[in-house]
Amino acid sequence: MKLKKIAALIALAGLSGSAFATDGYLSHGYGMKAKGMGGAAAAMATDSMGGANNPASMVWAGDRLDVGIDLFSPRRKIERTGSNTGIDGKVDSDSTLFLVPEFGYNKMLGWDMSAGVSVYGNGGMNTDYKGGQIGAASMCAAFNPGQPSYNMLCGNGDLGMNLIQLIIAPTFAMKVNKNHSFGVSLLLGYQKFAAKGLHGFYGFTPAPFTPLATNNHLTNRGYDDSTGYGVKLGYMGKLSETVTVGASYASKMNMQKFDKYKDLFPGQGYFDIPEVATLGISFKATPDLTLAADYQYIGYSGIKSVNNPSTNHGNSVAGTGFTVGSLGCGNCRGFGWDSVNVFKLGGEYQYSPNLVLRAGYNHTDNPIQSRDVTFNMIAPGVVKDHLTAGFTYAISKDSEVTMAYMHAYTNSVKGSSLFNSFLPPGATAGNEKIQMYEDSLGIAYGVKF
Repeated sequence: MKLKKIAALIALAGLSGSAFATDGYLSHGYGMKAKGMGGAAAAMATDSMGGANNPASMVWAGDRLDVGIDLFSPRRKIERTGSNTGIDGKVDSDSTLFLVPEFGYNKMLGWDMSAGVSVYGNGGMNTDYKGGQIGAASMCAAFNPGQPSYNMLCGNGDLGMNLIQLIIAPTFAMKVNKNHSFGVSLLLGYQKFAAKGLHGFYGFTPAPFTPLATNNHLTNRGYDDSTGYGVKLGYMGKLSETVTVGASYASKMNMQKFDKYKDLFPGQGYFDIPEVATLGISFKATPDLTLAADYQYIGYSGIKSVNNPSTNHGNSVAGTGFTVGSLGCGNCRGFGWDSVNVFKLGGEYQYSPNLVLRAGYNHTDNPIQSRDVTFNMIAPGVVKDHLTAGFTYAISKDSEVTMAYMHAYTNSVKGSSLFNSFLPPGATAGNEKIQMYEDSLGIAYGVKF
C-alpha cells in the first residue's frame, strides 16, 4: 500500500509524535503558535496546521509553509510498596528526550478557497524501564517461572512500550461569504507499536505460551504497524470585528489490527484513534491583544483497547482467579482510560511590529483510575495541568520564527496492585504508583508566499 510506504518513510525520518502524553496521549496543541497558547487554536488562523486544529481556518491562513520541531521530555516513574510477596520496587523510565517534528502547507485557490496539508503525530504511550528490580524468590515465579530476576510486571528483561501515530491531513476549506468558512480534512493514519517485558501476563492470553513459543502474540515481537483513515470537519465564523468562533469534529479513525500483538489488545489487536470534538472562541480585546479559549472532548471510551478496564475477566471465569482468556478478546482487559474533557486558555500580544508574545494554560482530566494503575505502568499518561509560553519574531515581511515552551506539572495515581486479585488470603502484592511530569521546547519556521 502506497500510504503505508510513504508514512513509514516519514516516521523513520522522525516526522511523527514519538512521545506525547499531555491530553491523554494527544498533544496539548498542534503547531508551535497553538502550543504557546495552551493549545487554543479552534478559532485562530495563524498557520497551516488547520488539518490538526480546525480545517476551516486554512482559508484564512493565506499562502504559507510551516516547519517545526519540538524537543519533548517526559519523566515517568513507577513504584510498588507494601507487598509481602517480594515484589516491591521502583524505577524511572530511561526514555526522556524525543524530537517531534510538524509540517504544514497551504495554498489559496482564489479569495474564497484553499487547499493544503498538515502532518502531525500522537503518541505518549512510550516507556523504557530497566528490569531486575524483583528477585527470583518472589510471587513473580508463579506467573513467569524459572527466571533469575523480573521487571516490575514480572516479565523478563526491560519493560516498556512505544506507540507512534502519524496523521497526514489533506485539507480543503471554503468561505461561504466574507465572514464564515467550512473545511474538511481527510485523515490518513499510520501507526507503529512495540511492547517488551510483559512475560508475566503469558497465562492471561487465550493460548498460554512460554516466552520463546511461536504462538507468542503478547510481547517482545518487535514493531508492528497499521494504517487507517478518518475525517475532520470544521467551521469558523467572524461574528464581529473582535469575536471569532470555531468548531471541529474528527471521527474515530479505524485502524488495521496489530497482528503481532493480537493477544495484548482487545479485539485481537485493534487499536483505533479516538474521536475528538472541539469548540473555540477568540476575542480581540485590544488592537494588540487577542484572547482565546477552547473546550475539547477526546473520546477514549470509544476505543476498547484503551477503555476496557484492566479488571475485565474477558472469557475467563469471574471470581476464580483464572486468567487464561482475559487478554485479546473483545471484552478483555485494556488500559481502562476514560474519555477526557480539556480546557485550553491562551493569549497573544503584539509587543512590537516584529514580536508577538504568547502564554497559555491547559487542563485535562486524568483518564486513568486507581483501578488500572498496574496496566498503566507502561502507559502513565496522568498529567493534567500545563503552562505554556512562546513568541513569534518576524525576520522579514514574509518569514518568521516561532518558539514555544510547555511544562506539565507532576501528577500521580495510586492504587491496589492488580496482582492482589490472584493471590491467596494473607498474601498481598501491595500498592502501586505511577507518576509523570513533562517539559517541551520547540521552534518553527514559517514563510508566506
